[in-house]
Amino acid sequence: MDFNHDFVAVAIMLGLAALISGAMVIIKGLLGPRSTNPSKELPFECGVEAVGSPRRGMHVKYYAVAILFIIFDIEIIFLYPWAVHFRQLGLFGFWQMLIFLAVLVVGLFYSVRKGVFKWQ
Repeated sequence: MDFNHDFVAVAIMLGLAALISGAMVIIKGLLGPRSTNPSKELPFECGVEAVGSPRRGMHVKYYAVAILFIIFDIEIIFLYPWAVHFRQLGLFGFWQMLIFLAVLVVGLFYSVRKGVFKWQ
């Protein structure tokens, strides 16, 4: 296996990606709209005037739900290769996956019991 050939292909791909993204930024600067009206530079929220500071903090529950979503999303990532090689893994692989899923279900019940999904 020629590692240099593999690295050259990756370097070419990264170079093309940098070139295309740089070209898009430059073209946008040259051809993009220029406005002298300061109201056009304000953030737009569906026609409604912005209320409050955009720098205010978010409630911790949003982060907790996001972390749980990531955890269960990663669970699906681990289920796919298991399903592809299910017959080769046999009964041992089946029981391992059941234990993995049981640990995740226990974690889900724990988070529900702690009230992570209650928004009041």
